[in-house]
Amino acid sequence: QVQLVQSGGGLIQPGGSLRLTCEASSSILSFMAMHWYYQAPGSQRELVATMTKDGSPYITDSVKGRFFVSRDIAKDTMYLQMNSLKPDDTGVYYCAAVSHTSAYWGQGTQVTVSS
Repeated sequence: QVQLVQSGGGLIQPGGSLRLTCEASSSILSFMAMHWYYQAPGSQRELVATMTKDGSPYITDSVKGRFFVSRDIAKDTMYLQMNSLKPDDTGVYYCAAVSHTSAYWGQGTQVTVSS
C-alpha cells in the first residue's frame, strides 16, 4: 500500500513563503503523475499543480508565477513552493499520486495565511 506523507504547512503572514513536501513510500517514478490540490473551507478540491512522470510541471493559472512544483527522485518526494502567499491561499493542501491502477492521497496539510 502506497503512502504519501505530507509536511510543511502552517501559519504564515501575507507575502511569505512556504514549501510543502509530499514523500512517497515507493518510487515516484512508478506513478503516471503526482498532483497538488487545494481545498478552501466549504469548497471542493481544486488542482493546483502537477508533476508528470517525465518531469513536466504544470501550474494552474491562478497561482502561476507564485507557486512552483518540483521533485527529488532520489528522495521520492514532491514539493510545492508557495511564494507571495495571500489570505485567499488559506486552506488544506493535498498531494496525490496516480498509477495505472490506483490513486493515492496524502493526509492534507493546513496552510493559513494571516497577519
